[in-house]
Amino acid sequence: MTTLCCNIALPARFRQHDILDFHRRDPLMLSERITDNLLQKGLLWQGMPACLELRLLAGQAEVSLQIDGTPDRDHGDTALMRMARRMLGLTQNVEAFEAQHGEHALLAPLLAAQRGLRVPVAATPFEALSWAITGQQISVSAAVSIRRRLIARAGSRHSSGLYCHPDAAQLAVLDEQDLQQAGFSRGKTRTLLEISRRVAEQQLPLDDWADAPPVDEIRAALAQAWGIGPWTINYTLLRGFAHLDGSLHGDVAVRRKLEQLLGLPDKMTEAAAARWLAPFSPWRALLAAHLWAMA
Repeated sequence: MTTLCCNIALPARFRQHDILDFHRRDPLMLSERITDNLLQKGLLWQGMPACLELRLLAGQAEVSLQIDGTPDRDHGDTALMRMARRMLGLTQNVEAFEAQHGEHALLAPLLAAQRGLRVPVAATPFEALSWAITGQQISVSAAVSIRRRLIARAGSRHSSGLYCHPDAAQLAVLDEQDLQQAGFSRGKTRTLLEISRRVAEQQLPLDDWADAPPVDEIRAALAQAWGIGPWTINYTLLRGFAHLDGSLHGDVAVRRKLEQLLGLPDKMTEAAAARWLAPFSPWRALLAAHLWAMA
């Protein structure tokens, strides 16, 4: 086993519960385990089963990665730190958003109550993309169940006992029956296999884009795939690359919270939600995260 480690400074009033709750979605804890302030997550590192540990303390995150194997150690600790910083939302300039809109007539109470809110990001852009495809037009609980079955069917397990979220290369060799038995529809099966193959063949170099995402290029590349529309693209940009300006007007929960915020008697249309969010560019996705977090 190989272990990589690093420590990361956390800002004052860091909202660690947002991070922990994001990874607490699966009550069966197949691939993520939360114990107090510790997150343990199974993932593949250079194709090898690994267990990421994030211990969130006052002012500091202690990060370690136990790998079942011997990876290429060149810049390994640096790569781990970059991944952990993205996952913790530390690349997001949320203070600028709060400063710009903290006096907004409707948003001021919301931003004050949720000051410092950051968007938890997936360990890899591919994990975010596969989750976005999984969650298209179904409930979160249904998506969590399908995701769990997919991870179990992929079958990579770390020595800690946690299963590892598959990477693109591993998913690309699954067949349609594997995905459909995990609960994917035929359409989502086609989309996920196509995307996995393109990522595995470096036609979609998602990992290369992780730290400095060329947003327009990513949008154009994803839009070429069958079964991927604006919501999936913008959600992937948010959860995979911490891009805070994708308009999530197509998200049902965002529209419901906007109805609540605005006191609307009728349902809000996607077009109306898009118009309302537009003036908040370049923070539209971060605003959506604040709406998700509303009581």
